[in-house]
Amino acid sequence: MIENEPTKKPISDMKICEALKDQGYEIARRTVAKYREQMNIPPSSKRKSL
Repeated sequence: MIENEPTKKPISDMKICEALKDQGYEIARRTVAKYREQMNIPPSSKRKSL
C-alpha cells in the first residue's frame, strides 16, 4: 500500500488499519505503526512530498 500511495497525500496508519480491516484483518492502528517503524518506513507526515 505504501509503495503505491500518492506522494502528495500519503496513507495514514489509520487508513492502512481500515483497509486491512476491509480485507478481514482485525488489527489496531498501534500495531500498524509498530510494524511500519520496524520496517524503517517513516510516518505519513514525513513521507509527504510537495
